[in-house]
Amino acid sequence: MTQLDKVEAVARSILGAELDADECAALAEKMGIQPIKQGEILVRENEKRRTLFVLAEGRLSVCKGDGERETRLYQLRIGECAGTRAFLDGSERKAMLRADTDGAVLTLEPEAFERLIDSHPRLVYKVMRGLFRVTHTNLMRMNLETAELRNYMMKTGGRY
Repeated sequence: MTQLDKVEAVARSILGAELDADECAALAEKMGIQPIKQGEILVRENEKRRTLFVLAEGRLSVCKGDGERETRLYQLRIGECAGTRAFLDGSERKAMLRADTDGAVLTLEPEAFERLIDSHPRLVYKVMRGLFRVTHTNLMRMNLETAELRNYMMKTGGRY
């Protein structure tokens, strides 16, 4: 992936939704590229790594494990982020990221992102709005799944 491709990947991502071309380039400059191989684990549950991942190529799953079995919670689409909570507040990872195919992720470390505050405050504001949208979307999906489960358990709201 070339630098130009990295800028394009940022522009296609959730983080780049509100950014202009110069802002995409400034953010891409602070990001790394990590190739991924099928089956590779990027982070494990309870790991303290604060890296934000943006899927640029391939497929990546968010998984939970109980030691012997692994359950896929979600499969990321190109441009989606993983690790927003750990990135923002430094908490331990609540899920594992596993590569389903070969591909690449863009990586962003909190320290690199924070260096943009003085030089590109509007960019930081727009990216934070994007991260909020990611969190809100995840919360809405979880609420819907909870409602569906409740309806199933209570035998209401549908054909069960």
